[in-house]
Amino acid sequence: MKKITLFFFILLSQIIFGQVKLSETQKLSATCKVWGFLKYYHPKVANGDFNWDKQLFEVLPKIEQAKTKEEFSLILENWIDSLGEVKEIAPIIQPKEIEYFNKNFDLSWIDKSKLFSKKLSKKLKFIENNRFQGEQHYVENEGGAGNISVKNENYTEYQFNDKNERILALSTYWNLMEYFFPYKYLMDKKWDTTLEEMLPAFIQAKNLDDFYVAMQKLTIRLNDSHVVFYKYAKKRHYLPVACKIIDEKMVVTEILDDYLTKTDGVKVGDIITKVNDKTVKEIILEYRDLICASNEAFYLYKIVEPILSGYSDNIKLEFLKEGKYETKTINCVDYNSNRYQLNKIQKEKFKKEKFKILENNVGYVNMGEITVKSIPEMIEKLKSTKAIFFDMRNYPNGTYEVISNFLNAKEKPFVIYTILDLSHPGKFKWTKSRSIGSENNSNYKGKVVVLLNEESISQSEWTAMCFQTADNTTIIGSQTAGADGNVSNVDYMKAFHSQFTGLGVYYPNKKETQRIGIIPDIEVKPTIKGIQEGRDEVLDRAIKFIETGK
Repeated sequence: MKKITLFFFILLSQIIFGQVKLSETQKLSATCKVWGFLKYYHPKVANGDFNWDKQLFEVLPKIEQAKTKEEFSLILENWIDSLGEVKEIAPIIQPKEIEYFNKNFDLSWIDKSKLFSKKLSKKLKFIENNRFQGEQHYVENEGGAGNISVKNENYTEYQFNDKNERILALSTYWNLMEYFFPYKYLMDKKWDTTLEEMLPAFIQAKNLDDFYVAMQKLTIRLNDSHVVFYKYAKKRHYLPVACKIIDEKMVVTEILDDYLTKTDGVKVGDIITKVNDKTVKEIILEYRDLICASNEAFYLYKIVEPILSGYSDNIKLEFLKEGKYETKTINCVDYNSNRYQLNKIQKEKFKKEKFKILENNVGYVNMGEITVKSIPEMIEKLKSTKAIFFDMRNYPNGTYEVISNFLNAKEKPFVIYTILDLSHPGKFKWTKSRSIGSENNSNYKGKVVVLLNEESISQSEWTAMCFQTADNTTIIGSQTAGADGNVSNVDYMKAFHSQFTGLGVYYPNKKETQRIGIIPDIEVKPTIKGIQEGRDEVLDRAIKFIETGK
C-alpha cells in the first residue's frame, strides 16, 4: 500500500511539474543564470568556441514559447547538449595552501530552482565539477592584480532598441557581478532579487532613454561608491561651485568661477534650499535609485554634481539669506564636458600648498597635492615637529609607501585582499597580508593625525590604513566613502561606461572596510555656521586634539 501511495505521489508531482505555467520574468531570470554559468564554466563556451551573444539570441525565442517547466527545462537541456560533450576530468582538488573566501559564492540555484528538471540540474552540476580550467575567453586577471578585466566583448553592432539586445546587456552585466564583484554579499538586496525586479524594466523599455535608466538603476544595486554610470551623450553644463549637503540644505563651500560672485552675488556660505523648484530634501529622495554609494555620507556628496549640472544652459536656485528666500536663474558653463577643466589663471588660483608648518610646531601635508618627488623635502622640514596632519580629504598621489617608511620604526602588516579565482568563477581567495614600513630607528616620533571625510575614497582609504600602522596615529573627521580596492571597468562601446570595485580590501584581521570606510577616532563634521565663518572645523578639531590630548 505504501509503495502504491508513493508511486502516485511521484506521478502526481511530475504531472504538476509539467503543467504549471511560467511567467516571463521567471523564465528569463533562470535563462540569464544558465547563460552566464555556461559562459564561464562550460569548457567550450569559456574557451570562446561559440558566439555566445548569438547563442542567447537563438535560445530566447524558444524560451518565450515555453509554457511549462517541463518545456522550459527541455529547451535548456537540448541547448546544453548542442554545445558538445563535456568530458569528465579528474576531481579538482582545492590546494591546501589556499584559503577561500566563500561569502560571495552561491550556485545553490542549480539544485534549488523550481523551474529545473532533475536532469537539467544534474547536467549543470556535472559542468561545475568538470569546469573549464584554461584561460578564460571573456575575462582575465587585470595585470595580475586580482580584479577582473573584461575582454572579447563587442557591442558595436548593438543599438539596444531590440528587447533581446537589452536582455543581453542585463545578462552580461548581472553575471559579471554575480561571479566577479567581491562585495556581492554586502548589497542591500540579494543579487538574485535584483535580477527578478529589474527584468521588467529591460523588457518594457520603450526607447533608449528607458534602457539607460534601467541600466543605471541596475548598477545602483551594487551599493558601491566606486560605481559610475554614464552614457556617451551630448555635452552637459554645470554650475561652477562646490557644495556640501548639511541638514537637507546645500551650502556653497567653494566658488570655481568668479563670474558667479561678480554677476550673481553667489559666495561661500550661501544656502541653497531649492534647485529648479525642487527642495533639496525632494532631490535627495529622487536620486536614491540613480546614484550609487556605499553609504549615506558618500551619497550626499555624490549627488551634488548631478544636482548642479544638466543639459540646460541655466539653473534656477532658491537661496536662504538672512532669513529671507531669494530666487535666481543663473547661467551655467561648459568646460568641454569636463567639470574641473579650469583655465590657467583659475588653476593657479586654486593651487594649494603641498606642506607647511602651522602654529605651535605642527606640520600639515596636503595629500592631494604632494607627490613622491616632494617627500624628501617634506620629511626634512617636518621631522622635528610635534605632530603632522595628513589631510586626505582628497585623492593622494601614490605617496603611501615612502611616507609610511618615515612614520614606522619597523615593518607592519596593514591590509589583506580577496582576489578572484578564474579556475572557479564566483570564488575569491585570501592573499597573504601586505606590510608597510621597514627597520628605521630615525622614524617620526611625533603624533600622526589623518584627516578624512566622505570625499576620501579608494586610495585615500587605503593610504589611511597604511598610516594607521604608525604607533601614534589618530583619525579625525567623518565617515569615508567605503570603497577600497582596484576598479574594474565595463564599457559597452559607444553606449555607456560603468565601473565597480574589483578587489576585496580588509584589515589584516579580516575586518571589513567596504561600505563602512575608515572609522574616525574623533568624529567631526562641518557645520553651516562654520562654513559661513570660513573655518575648517575638522582641522580646528585636530589642532585642539594636539593641544589637549583629547
